Amino acid sequence: MPFIDTPPETDASGSTAELYQKSRASYGYLPNMTKLFAHRPEVFEAWVTLNGAIKSNMDLRRYELVTIAAARELRSSYCMLAHGKVLLGGMLTAAELKSIVEDPETPDLAQLDREIMRYAAKLVRDAASVQQTDIDALRAHGLTDSEIFDIATAAAVRCFFSKTLDALGASPDMAYAAIEPDVRDALVVGRPIEASS
Repeated sequence: MPFIDTPPETDASGSTAELYQKSRASYGYLPNMTKLFAHRPEVFEAWVTLNGAIKSNMDLRRYELVTIAAARELRSSYCMLAHGKVLLGGMLTAAELKSIVEDPETPDLAQLDREIMRYAAKLVRDAASVQQTDIDALRAHGLTDSEIFDIATAAAVRCFFSKTLDALGASPDMAYAAIEPDVRDALVVGRPIEASS
């Protein structure tokens, strides 16, 4: 249960009803995150637009690895499970994902991917501690400044979303319980998955 009341789907009207309808059509159920953002559908739409603009310039696998690195640092089970599920959709095996979540320095990842995840985690942990050497390490692997900008913004925008969900008590949706148990347990780094009713 979230810490604040959420607008019931049966009573929703206007932009809230539209948000609920879109979300249900996309997920097949009404996610807990949507219920929270139903208080301010325009904020959710702005988030979708901003995140979409960032994501559109990135390879999807890279975006997801950055997001996992950021969510892990934020202890956001919701975002770990959601984006872990995306990675399991053909980008990584269950064993690879579990290995990466448990140890981002795993040899299962290419050195460039490790550098990207290291930078994203450091940015989330303490952005003021990022130094020129961190950027130079990414450049040394062939990344352009535009690509580095994309990584920074993908990690930074995750802070907004993950922290909003956790600050208001959103539990990861029960649907994530269907993820393979070993991987699911590794992805739950903060709040537990919503209990069945």
